[in-house]
Amino acid sequence: MMSPTMAPADAQRAEERGFDIVAAGEHVLFGSPTANAFVSLAAAAPVTTRVRLLSAVTLLPLYPAPLAAKMAATLDRLSGGRFELGIGVGGENPVEFAACGVPVRERGKRTDAGIDTLARLFAGEEIDVDGTPAALDPLPVQRPRPPVWVGGRSEASMRRAGRSGDVWMPYLGSPDRVARGLRTAHEEAERRGRDPGEVTGAYFAWSCVDPDPAVARRTALDALAATYGQDMERIVDACVPHGTPEQVAARLAEYRDAGAASVVIAPAVGGEGRERMIDLVADDVLPRLR
Repeated sequence: MMSPTMAPADAQRAEERGFDIVAAGEHVLFGSPTANAFVSLAAAAPVTTRVRLLSAVTLLPLYPAPLAAKMAATLDRLSGGRFELGIGVGGENPVEFAACGVPVRERGKRTDAGIDTLARLFAGEEIDVDGTPAALDPLPVQRPRPPVWVGGRSEASMRRAGRSGDVWMPYLGSPDRVARGLRTAHEEAERRGRDPGEVTGAYFAWSCVDPDPAVARRTALDALAATYGQDMERIVDACVPHGTPEQVAARLAEYRDAGAASVVIAPAVGGEGRERMIDLVADDVLPRLR
């Protein structure tokens, strides 16, 4: 279950309702309310005991890699080894890159270099900083590192996951796209000398559940149009599970069958409807998938 502006009570409730992962996203500047994933998940850590805590996603090119490593390691220790680091390149809103002094055109290169630096620091290796060796201390609880999820829909994200990640997680894509992308990630892993089985699939699923399927579709359209600032009709029909609990469970099962071992459900609803939808997912969708 994912929330862009998650409060500790949201995480606590998600754990009580049987979800396995609580996820928080981030942007520095965006067109809709979005918090910071590290801060949100740090608040969730002490009020939960079981759920995994996923940043979905951390915009790695906006961070100096050692700072991201420090924050991730600290969060992993705070949570007793429950943190999972989701990484994305961003770029939907170039203004936030300019505001942070990062050229948006360099985001892919900075992400690749950042992932490599994170891996070295998490492993306890020293990095060279202007001729001075430096190492991360303390290290994360999980060894050799917290799991790394690579978010994105592009071929570059698929290959990045195959090269350096543990999970590839696309969004706003069809089950067929998940299957094809995961094959590309596995091919890249094999090309790099990795066991392709080390890279699993996931799907970031904007979703809307309602007993009335017409209401679910309308709600999803309105919520995602407000988030992305564009007409989402075609995308909602192709890529956003919506409808009755039975319909949503059946659609999510298609993603599972395409290779998504995990599904992060992001409620495509606004205001008070969010809690109601979470209850519908917990009571009527999850049991159908399990």
